[in-house]
Amino acid sequence: MHIRRTVLPAAGALTAIALMAAPAAAHVSVTPSATGAGAYTVLTFSVPHGCDGSPTTRVAIDLPAGIYAVTPTRNPYWNVEKVMDRLEEPITDGHGNKVTERVAQVVYTARTPLPDGQRDTFELSLQLPDAEGETLAFPVVQGCERGVTGWTEVAADGQDAEALEHPAPLVTITAADEPAGRVEATDEEEVEEGGGLALAGLGAGILGVVLGGLALARSRRA
Repeated sequence: MHIRRTVLPAAGALTAIALMAAPAAAHVSVTPSATGAGAYTVLTFSVPHGCDGSPTTRVAIDLPAGIYAVTPTRNPYWNVEKVMDRLEEPITDGHGNKVTERVAQVVYTARTPLPDGQRDTFELSLQLPDAEGETLAFPVVQGCERGVTGWTEVAADGQDAEALEHPAPLVTITAADEPAGRVEATDEEEVEEGGGLALAGLGAGILGVVLGGLALARSRRA
């Protein structure tokens, strides 16, 4: 009897946790490999299920303003296409090249539909804008054999993002990565360095004495 009273509440708690975690896990999400301002990153978009049980046939990922070039990773089950958009004003990239258009969307079209009970991931390599503290939204439209789901909702000011039914994947830009600085030597390294200098000095002194003796011997014979 005591065992039942102990186990049942714990099982109920685990069930509650699973139910709370399920909606978040069901969303289309994005995981960046780096988030520093101006950093090059690989964004991995995860599609965990279909549209109300229907297999996924198309995944279209919109790129926010401030991102110009994107390199999609090949996926053997999908064809990939970059949709370009002309810029209102040309810009100059980091290599001095004039840029007149940018990648506005990347579209993956299934060669074989993704079953509802399976997940897949889509990787995009790109450079983040130099905009520390800014949150970028990457709306995703998931097309299925029956139906379409738009993961495009963005919380307004003061709105609870957790309350959104179909939230867009978000990436928050952090501070730029600091360049690697000089690594200070440890005490042991300093001792080793000092010992090495002392030995080098001693060797130089001995060599000087030897050379001096040879020169004196030559002068005496002369």
